[in-house]
Amino acid sequence: MVREHLFFRQLLSLNLPADDYVIAGSGPLFAHGLRRDIGDVDVVAGGAAWGKALELGHPKAAPLGYAQHIVLFDGAVEILDSWFGHPADRLIPEAEIIEGFRFMPLRWVLEWKMKFMANGVRREKDQRDVALMRQYLQ
Repeated sequence: MVREHLFFRQLLSLNLPADDYVIAGSGPLFAHGLRRDIGDVDVVAGGAAWGKALELGHPKAAPLGYAQHIVLFDGAVEILDSWFGHPADRLIPEAEIIEGFRFMPLRWVLEWKMKFMANGVRREKDQRDVALMRQYLQ
């Protein structure tokens, strides 16, 4: 299922070292079958993967200001140098491997979406995601 999605095929085409990145955002929900649709793939890259990303584009401040990011494929793939202050090398060891991709554990996605909402950002999709993850993790 994951490898068939266009965004993940585009990510694979970049030939980033698989041990140097983790997929965050809505990607883990998609990988677990909790979402059928995603707007992009958020990739938190470190080491050689971030080095390769720098060859593919120029980093700019991410919209929320917590990281540098490189946007590829008209926004379908976003490569970031950290995730809410946490570098890739802290996130990668805890990743869940699904279809050969490293995904941020759902419990972390839930934690970050809840913090996001607690800070006043109440996107409808986050509220739905939180409910789905709570049900799934119980």
